[in-house]
Order: sequence, then C-alpha cells, then structure tokens
Amino acid sequence: MKDLKLRLQELKETLNLYNYQYYVLDAPSVPDSEFDRLFHELKQIESDNPSLITKDSPTQRVGAEPLASFEQIQHKVPMLSLDNAFSHEDLQQFHKRILKLLPDNESIEFALEPKLDGVAISLYYEFGELVYGATRGDGKTGEDITSNVRTIKSIPLVLRGTEYPEQLEVRGEIFMPADSFEALNQKAIKEGSKPFVNPRNAASGSLRQLDPKITASRKLKLCAYGVGFSSTDGIADTHFESLIKLNEWGFHISDKLSKSSRVEDCFSFCETLGETRQSLNYDIDGAVVKVNNLALQKKLGFVSRAPRWAIAYKFPAQEEITKLISVDFQVGRTGVITPVARLKPVFVGGVTVSNATLHNMDEVKRLGLKIGDFVTVRRAGDVIPKIAATLFSKRNEQAELKEILLPETCPVCGSTIDLESTGVIARCSGTLVCPAQLKESIKHFASRKAMDIDGLGDKLVEQLVDKDIIKGISDLYLLNAKKLSLLDRMAEKSANNLIEAINNSKEVPLHKFIYALGIPEVGETTAELLAQRYTTLDALISATEESLLALKDIGPVVAHNIVNFFSQKSNKDKLDQLISLGLKLISPDVIDEKVSLPMIGKSVVITGTLPNLSRDKMSKLLKDAGAKVQSSVSKKTDFLIAGEAAGSKLTKAMELGVEVLSEEAALNIISS
Repeated sequence: MKDLKLRLQELKETLNLYNYQYYVLDAPSVPDSEFDRLFHELKQIESDNPSLITKDSPTQRVGAEPLASFEQIQHKVPMLSLDNAFSHEDLQQFHKRILKLLPDNESIEFALEPKLDGVAISLYYEFGELVYGATRGDGKTGEDITSNVRTIKSIPLVLRGTEYPEQLEVRGEIFMPADSFEALNQKAIKEGSKPFVNPRNAASGSLRQLDPKITASRKLKLCAYGVGFSSTDGIADTHFESLIKLNEWGFHISDKLSKSSRVEDCFSFCETLGETRQSLNYDIDGAVVKVNNLALQKKLGFVSRAPRWAIAYKFPAQEEITKLISVDFQVGRTGVITPVARLKPVFVGGVTVSNATLHNMDEVKRLGLKIGDFVTVRRAGDVIPKIAATLFSKRNEQAELKEILLPETCPVCGSTIDLESTGVIARCSGTLVCPAQLKESIKHFASRKAMDIDGLGDKLVEQLVDKDIIKGISDLYLLNAKKLSLLDRMAEKSANNLIEAINNSKEVPLHKFIYALGIPEVGETTAELLAQRYTTLDALISATEESLLALKDIGPVVAHNIVNFFSQKSNKDKLDQLISLGLKLISPDVIDEKVSLPMIGKSVVITGTLPNLSRDKMSKLLKDAGAKVQSSVSKKTDFLIAGEAAGSKLTKAMELGVEVLSEEAALNIISS
C-alpha cells in the first residue's frame, strides 16, 4: 500500500505539472499520448482504491487555472471533458453502461463525429450578435479572448436567419489547417524564430496573443460541435439536428458526421476515420460517440468530470517519446548528405519507428539535439517520421550527451563534402564515382515515371553496383543473362524478363527520358514542358539559360541546373553511349498554335476533391485541350479548378487574382 500511495502521489504531481504546462504556459512538454497513459493509470488506481481519491487529483478536475493576463469568464454550463475508449470492447462497455441507466427497451441512436485536435472554445450570442468568446480554462471559468475570436473568419459575428434563441452558447474547436501550419513554421524558420511543435500548439498560442492582429494572421478556423446553453428549450430533438441548426445559423460543422444504433457501426466509423485521417487537412486524435437524443442525454446526466452520454474513441498516438541512440549520414541521388536519426524503437501511429529524418544540419541546430537526448517523434501528415522536439527537461546531468557533427568526408566514398552557398545543404563531391549516388541515380532512372523498367527493384540495383556489374546508367543496356546469373536469387526466367523490360525501355517519350536523367530541380512537369518546347534532345542540349528563362514556370535555378548538366563532358558522353546502344527518344506531337484548342497555352492548377472526376482524369482532359497542368499556383497561372477542401491553393489564387473554376465550368470550356 505504501508503494501504491507513492506512485499515486507521483502520478498526481506529474499530471498537474503537465496540465500547468499545457493550459497555463502554452508549452506542452510531452505528447498527449503520454498524458493519456499516465491519466489512465491514475484513474485505474483510484477506481480500485476509492479511499485514496483526493480533491487535488487531476481526475477530479477538468483543467488548469486560466492566465491572469486575460479577463475571466464563468461558463453558463461547465465545459467538461470526455472519458476515453481505445477498443471495440471499450465502446461495448460504454453502451452497456448506458443501457443499465435507461428504461427497458429504450432505443439508443448514436451521433458520430471526428474529434478535432485543437482548442475548445465557448461562443456566447445575445439576440444573434457575438458577445464574447472564452477558452475552456478549468471547465468552469475560462479566459475572455473575444478580440482574438472576432478575427477568425469562420466565426459569425452575427447569426444568419431569425429563428435562433435570444441567448445561445455555442461550443466548438478552433484549429489550424495543416497547410497553414506548415506555412507558419516555414516563415518562422526563415525569420530565425522557433517553430511550433504541432498545429494544436500553434492554434493555442495564436489564440492567446495580446495583439489581435497576430491572431488574425494565423488563419485559424472553427468547427462547431454542440450547444452549451440556450434560452429556448427544444431547439432540436437530437444532437444531429442541433448541428444542422448551427450550420444554418452560420457555423462550420464537420463534413464527416454519421449516426447509427449499432455499436459495430460506431466502431467501424472510428476505424475508418482513423485509417483516412492522414488525408485530412487538419489534425484529429479520435472520434466522438454521443447519444443522439437530447432528452436521453439529460436523463443520463454527468459524473464529476464527464458526461455519461458521450465518449471519445482515441486513435493510436502520432507522437511518442523515445531516445536518440545515434545519427548516421546518408548520401542521396544528387549527392546531398542527410542526417538520419537512429532511435530506440517506439510504436507511433500504428507502426514501430526506429529511424527519423533530420533533413539537414540546420534542423539539428534548430532542435538543439544531441545524441542521448529524449525526443518527441511525430508521424502525421505523411509516412516519414520526424523528430518534433527535443525534451530538454529530461536531460540528466549525469548522462553522456554527444554533439552531432557533419563528417568532413563522404561516409560512402570518402570524397570531400562541399557546403552550398546557403550553408545548409552538404553535398558529396564524388558525383558518379560515389556508389551511393550511382545506386540512387539508377533507381530513379528505372522508376515507373521515368524509364519504367519493370523488375529492376532497389535490391537488384544494390547488387548490380556492389558486385561491380554496372558502373553507370548505360551499363544497364549491356546486361545479359550471364551477368545477371551472378546476382543472388536470380532465376533464368527472372533474368530474361528483366532483359526484356530493359530492351522495351529503349523506346521512350522524350519527357520521360529528360525526367530520368535526374537533373536537379527538374521534375515531371518541368520535363514535359522542356520536351514540348524543344521537341528533341539535341535542341535541349543546345538551349541557353536565356531561352530557358523565357519559358513559363522556369526560374534561374532550374535554368542554371539544366545548362550546367548538359555542359559537363561526362554527362554528354553518357548520353552518347545511351543513343549508341539503341535508345530511341519519341518527340512529342508539336501542338500547332493555330489550332483552336480551347485551353492552348493555358496554365492550370487543380486542387481539392472534384465532385465527379478524379484529378488524373481532369488533368488528362486539360492536357488534351492544350493546357499545361501545374502543381502550384503562381502569378503565371491562368485558371485554378477548385473542388471541396481546396485549402491554401485557393487562398493564394484569390490573392493573386487567378480565375477560379468549378469542375462544371472547366468542362464547359474544354468542350467548347
């Protein structure tokens, strides 16, 4: 019992500290998953030992004290938190608890919605006008942030329509979209400021600014999730209907709402939402399951800190704490040296993570990272994990920490390492004498979007280079069954198939060959543009920087890289070898400028989810109509085709005065 009491006290002190850092200082020191684990442990101990529960326990309160720098506002109805579920069984238990509290044969329908990872907010309206906005605070008292709330365009200052209550308190989540978060951090890095750890932290920090102009610049959004108080009873019979009402009054609500009477359907909704959350332009950390009928909600009531009629289904954590064991340096296709963190394996976002990219030495410096540090690993938005923060509070003076230093020579070939003029990018000077660069060059050359050599996978490339069978790209076309027999697990049939695939690649469209060369900064779109303009490889080789700069969407860096690539004798020799080995480049059909294609020469960008067509299908239709489909919006863009959830590209297009088309409008032009 003594050890249990000590552990209980330790948990309470730790959780209270984390609460203070999160709610008061806006400086969370651990990911939510770590807090949730400790909170669950504390709750379990107290459940098994009720006599040990004290008033100062985090389980007996909702949040922390609000900051004194803002005026305080008492909520008309407490803003409570939700109990958590982590499995199908937890949802079933939640359902059983509700059934026990309700009369026999009571029908229960559940409302289902995403749980946004943002900042909970209360918005109070009188006679349809916004009176104040307040943070959740400790659940009973929040902070008056009205001046900041008024800057958020998704929050109505005046309600739409006429049938709203005289007094209305709306609950919602203020969040920062993923693209806005990325832009904000990129700006911070450029200005030498400290970037935010995650979008939720950015949203919280933005709302707590004393200068509303700063908040206004942060592109925050609101998603309403319920009514806290209403002077009019019975504005709706169900939670679902109340959300529809809020939407009619001018509030944004989630577009991923659902409802069901079956627990299995609730679980499927949660699982599906979890599987697709990476595609969203905002962070969610779970789903919320609520009894839909508001009268039943009232019957069920509340426990000390949470409603009985709702539960939060939490997804596997996308942030975890682990230790940095070492740092290796990898060499990419263009010779760029990238530091890679080797981590103590940790389960993040559904997978075990033991490596994370550090991008460059500037990132190492920004993080203040040393070997032996404890770090927060984040896996969100993409598959590649990254170190989000260094936990300086966990540094032990006794621990042996090592500085992370850029090596003086290439870790693969021993050539010297050159720093580019920016001082950020380090590059191996070995070019194609470096096996690492050769391997990556061949992998890129053979990839589907380049020469499309089926069967030439990464492991085969590794063997071909390591066994000294090929020393350059042209050697691919000198391979035969005898040479391939030297490779591990290379059967006769596989060898013949690979040789056939290599021979088939000899006839290739010019733009794919240009892309396959791996010229720095020349991607698929640029390669297509170059092929369309110059039509032959010889013409492109002879191109000057001036002629290249005259092309739409080609800047000085790309122009220099192209001219520099073709001016190197080693590269010219490589091209001559390829041509002599039978490579045939197919020139694109030259579009006659006089032919009246409806979108000839127009630069078009597609964004968001279109109602009927996929992006690939729309892109093909546009290209057939003479358009150039680009990936980003600029002042040279003629049209932006915007679908649902268009995001930052739509914002930029509007700022630049680019004409915005719907799918229907674009199709009308194409068919004209």
